[in-house]
Amino acid sequence: MKEVLRPARTGAGAPHRQYEYLILSVRPDEPVPVAYQRLREHAEYGKWELERTRLYIGGSRQYWLRRRVFRVERTLDVF
Repeated sequence: MKEVLRPARTGAGAPHRQYEYLILSVRPDEPVPVAYQRLREHAEYGKWELERTRLYIGGSRQYWLRRRVFRVERTLDVF
């Protein structure tokens, strides 16, 4: 199983992103219950939600998970 985290671009020209994405790619020879277990772990502990599932010819699968990006602003002024 392969996991790819798409990083959010930051800086002056970067778009304001509301979500970050994690793509799980599952080979055809891997059992489906193992993939579902990984999805459950990411959802429970990483606060990811399933956005898209793709089943390809040949049996490989791809799961797109997303979670909201929280922007934290400083509330205290440090002198």
